[in-house]
Amino acid sequence: MLRLTPILLAILYGVIAWHFSSWRLKKEMDQKSTELADPKLEALTRRMAQALDLPRIRVNVYEVEPVNGMAVPDGRIFLTRGFLNRYHAGEVTAEELASVIAHELGHVALGHTRRRLIDFSGQNAMRTALGMILSRIVPGIGGWIAGLITSLLAARLSRSDEYEADAYAAALLTKSGIGVEHQVRLFEKLAALTQSNHDAAPAWLLSHPKPEERIAAIRRLSDGWSDA
Repeated sequence: MLRLTPILLAILYGVIAWHFSSWRLKKEMDQKSTELADPKLEALTRRMAQALDLPRIRVNVYEVEPVNGMAVPDGRIFLTRGFLNRYHAGEVTAEELASVIAHELGHVALGHTRRRLIDFSGQNAMRTALGMILSRIVPGIGGWIAGLITSLLAARLSRSDEYEADAYAAALLTKSGIGVEHQVRLFEKLAALTQSNHDAAPAWLLSHPKPEERIAAIRRLSDGWSDA
């Protein structure tokens, strides 16, 4: 029993970290967000809502500058203020932002947002337990090796989620009549913006697949639907 105590403590730590992260995320989002109010984007979300047989799709604006879209475990969808600023500056279109919303809806519908918090607690527990074991075998670097292993595992799971959410978005955009070409164009823009960062590390180290790989996967799906 005593041998299992460190592992049990690591699992307990992971569960506590999960609850704390969930509470902190919800509090921050509540404090720093407002509902999106843009007629053109609202018209596009109404089309997607009709395709999903939903009364409406609410989108919130998260008041931070980095360009991003996100979904949280309670099912809410967010676009950052930085993304909206790019839209208002004409750098991205309403349809391209709609593809981001569709992608985040995919994360919610497929259960990714809740699972990620659960995975986070499990990864913390794994990192702690593995660190304890490896530190005895390779003192000094055992904790670093444990962190690297869990980070690689988390990145692989995240990339899988991104491909699934892309596929969901492609299907929704097609069904709602918006089309996947806007999704592809957005990824082409992101590829240009982040080219140096993606060239600096192999794809398996990234939490998101490379934009060109995501574009290829979307085109394969779209071509398959066209041939059907």
